[in-house]
Amino acid sequence: MFGLIYLAGAILAGDGISSLFLPEAKTNDRYGIWVRLASAFGTGVLVVTWMVYFAAWGFFRLGGVREPLRPANLLVLGVVFAWAAGKFIASRKRRRPFFRREGILFPEKSWIVFFVILLAFSAFLMFYTFHVSGHTLFSGFTVFSDYAPHTAMIRSFSHENNYPTQYPHFGGEDVKYHFMFQFLTGNLEYLGMRIDYAYNMVSLLSLALFVMMLAVMAAKLGGGLKGAVLASGFFFFRSGLAFFRFAFEHLQAGDLWETLRTNTSFIGYTPNENWGLWCLNVYLNQRHLAFGLLIGSIAVWTCLTWLEESSKDDNTAGEDRPVHGEMFRLLLTREAWQWQSPEKALLVGWLLGMTAFWNGAAVIGVLLILAGFALFGVHKLDYVLLAFAAVISSFLQSRIFIRGNAISPVWNFGFIAENKTLPGILWFLLEISGIYFFGILLAAVLYRSLVSKLVWSFFLPVIFAFCCSLTPDINVNHKYIMVSYAFMAVVWGALLGKLLGRLNRRAWLARGGMILLIVSLMLTGGYDFVVILKDNGPGHEVGVDLDSGLTEWLNENLDTDDLLLTPQYSMNDVTVSGVMMYCGWPYYAWSAGYDTYYRAHQQQLIYSTYQVSTLKDLVSEEGITYILYEDGMTIEGMEAREDTIARAYPLVFDYGYIRIYEVDG
Repeated sequence: MFGLIYLAGAILAGDGISSLFLPEAKTNDRYGIWVRLASAFGTGVLVVTWMVYFAAWGFFRLGGVREPLRPANLLVLGVVFAWAAGKFIASRKRRRPFFRREGILFPEKSWIVFFVILLAFSAFLMFYTFHVSGHTLFSGFTVFSDYAPHTAMIRSFSHENNYPTQYPHFGGEDVKYHFMFQFLTGNLEYLGMRIDYAYNMVSLLSLALFVMMLAVMAAKLGGGLKGAVLASGFFFFRSGLAFFRFAFEHLQAGDLWETLRTNTSFIGYTPNENWGLWCLNVYLNQRHLAFGLLIGSIAVWTCLTWLEESSKDDNTAGEDRPVHGEMFRLLLTREAWQWQSPEKALLVGWLLGMTAFWNGAAVIGVLLILAGFALFGVHKLDYVLLAFAAVISSFLQSRIFIRGNAISPVWNFGFIAENKTLPGILWFLLEISGIYFFGILLAAVLYRSLVSKLVWSFFLPVIFAFCCSLTPDINVNHKYIMVSYAFMAVVWGALLGKLLGRLNRRAWLARGGMILLIVSLMLTGGYDFVVILKDNGPGHEVGVDLDSGLTEWLNENLDTDDLLLTPQYSMNDVTVSGVMMYCGWPYYAWSAGYDTYYRAHQQQLIYSTYQVSTLKDLVSEEGITYILYEDGMTIEGMEAREDTIARAYPLVFDYGYIRIYEVDG
């Protein structure tokens, strides 16, 4: 109940905030209600959750409050509902509706049905891959590895007081990984929502509303409801050559139907494609990506009006200047360099920057798209101000949470393509996306106005992904390609929806060709979806006991100032306690930018030493306060020496196969 009140308060606040920057012309039509809903949820959750976080930090560190989320929520929600009450009273005095802006129309029934289906599908995906049954938390095989650090971070807020925030799989250091989505989930769990309801609720709303923003953009570009449905389909079910090659190989081998029936692994022939690197699974194991893109889509929608101002009718191909000519013309036009909406640009940029610790890749990807808008459109100084506000907002957050540099950009041409040449990159792009990118680039040549500008702008994150790396793990760059892919669905949906609408009912051949094209664009993603269904259901899940005695003891006896030495755990009843581990599964921390090699080496020395004096020196040097030993454990192939630990420190907890020793100063 209290969690739902929190979300309601956030949406109320978000509706007020978004009214300050959403173009009124874009909310006065039949699609406006969906933009309003998405922006109210996105901006409200963003701003209110930041307020609760800093209030909780203050209550805990300055006020010494043991449960700081309680007063923090009361304070922030009290302010929000007091503001809403004041606004309601003022609207009554003016005899104006409180929940209605001037001119917003009630949505058509067909759009309501579409949104309900979208919500239901998103809810199914989220609960299918992450749910609680009895006292056990189940995570599907295709997603559980990413849930390990996420659930640990969630529990570090709902069960612990992680202020200032640390990374649970690399405790005692700063936090380099975006964590605010997990804080939101942890806060909702603290307010009484079960962890799966909390995580899935914000995940499904974020995903459904982001896809709804894509659908509305496709409809506004001329695709109508057909375009909206197609854009959603292209988003959920990726294009690619993998299924066609897979089917051809197994047809030749004569075992296609048996393989399709029994296979539970993602298919693909490019590096790491079998991880599900390009498919819907990304939005299931990286839940915060959809929320980051929701905020990004609101920024894109707001700036779309500015781009339209510099574009002619995009329904006619070949009658306008080529895009590059238009770009150079606008660079020399005085009107393009005048301030026109600085307040709006400042607010949108600041909100976008506030998303950096929700999902940094989404922020960078959207800023690249808006850079394209700036090149091809007017309001150039407004875009500069927007980018400046976003960068300053992100920079201030990184100064608060990160010691050192938040990112380390390096030139890395070719991404993970095996052949790191231009032809090799183009072939790699064709393999992972089929004709998806190349077909829409062809449309950019044929459509010389708004569509062309959108396509080239949406393609900029792809170019960035193949040129630059910001983290130690180059695979992270796949998110920039996913950002481009998602927004390209808008153009595909709009163009094909418009063409379907214009086809004569008797044009069976053309209509059949269109259907064949649509199916071929979604076939690989459709099979990915089948794999998701197979590899996350009963028998394909990792279960964790949420009420184990070990989890309970850790919650009662350790806090975030403690540092627990453990084996390199991924996801179990230790990680879901939310305690700070000295070195959990190294990949999570390494990919976020931590020096895991040093700690892994020290971890091995501590567990394997025969000398009590050496053990005590190492433990003291690393700031470890508790040591966990598990029966039969080895570290990097070396036997762990419990006898040395037992001679040095007292046993404080015996859980059968696990024992915990306390470092006594």
